Parts: sequence; C-alpha cells; structure tokens
Amino acid sequence: SWIIALSVYSQEMGIKNNCLYDATLTPNLGLEIGLGKKYTLDTNVGYNPFTFSDSKKIKHWLVQPELRYWFCEKFNGTFMGLHAHGGEYSIANIKLPFGMMKQLRDNRYEGYFVGGGISVGHQWILSKRWNLEASIGAGYAFFDYDKYPCPDCGPKIKSDTYNYWGVTKATFSIIYFLF
Repeated sequence: SWIIALSVYSQEMGIKNNCLYDATLTPNLGLEIGLGKKYTLDTNVGYNPFTFSDSKKIKHWLVQPELRYWFCEKFNGTFMGLHAHGGEYSIANIKLPFGMMKQLRDNRYEGYFVGGGISVGHQWILSKRWNLEASIGAGYAFFDYDKYPCPDCGPKIKSDTYNYWGVTKATFSIIYFLF
C-alpha cells in the first residue's frame, strides 16, 4: 500500500509558463509529461498576435517539443534535452540589444522557421504542486522569409532563406503539477 500511495502523489504532469517569454508580451503555455523514471516530454507553445506603437511587431506562433533525460529523477534536479521547433513570424521595427540584427529596424520579415537543438536545465521543487525551472538551449533554425520595406505596406523586396546557429531556447518557468 505504501508503493501505491507513493505513485499517487508523484509528479506526472505539469503545466508551465515561461516568464522570459512573457517579457516579449507573448502568451505561452507548456505541458510536461512523465514518460518513465528519468524521462519527460515537454511541449511549449507561444502565440503573439500584437502590433505595438510605431508599428513594432513580433507577431509569431511557435511550437517547441523537447525530450528530456533527468540525471536524478524526473521533475527534480538537472536534465539534458533534445528539442525541435517550428513556427511562423512577422517582425518589424524592432531594435534588439547590442546592435544585433540591425536589419529588423527598417524592414519587415515574414516567413516560417524549423529546427532543433540541445538544452540543459534544472528544476527546483517548491512544494508538492509547484516547481521552478531554468534552462538554456542551442542549436539550428532554418528561416524561409519574405522581406518588405516597411512594417505594414510596400511591395516584396525579396524572398530568401537564412541558416541560424546559436541560442534556440531560454526558460525561467513556473510549473504547477496537475498530478
């Protein structure tokens, strides 16, 4: 009976919100499911439909599933992950820090992306139902895009592709376990 009680109270499924993604004003939700003693499947989705002042936009949707291996036990401690990602975007009038991607300041880019990568992270148990998580991932993304001269109008300047290698995931999430 003790073993049955342990399995009833173990964490098997949690919903989460990535606070770093919230900083871009992107509503997001994640679901992580236990697959065994040391494996989980984490899937995060985000959707940003907003246009901000001065026609600034980071409109997009994203799906990012990840298979995780836990060094101690699932939902506790350090994990390594293998993730994929895909989505669609329309970005314009954005000034990124450190002078990164200056072309986003004066043009609009629309298109799709797919890719994948690896990650490392850690979860801290706060209580029976609550955890905190931090993770970072790096990998590849293939972008297929159309470039336009302004945020809302103008003829297409060109269609092209872009291969990106670098950070593909960053999280600081609050997790609530359903069971």
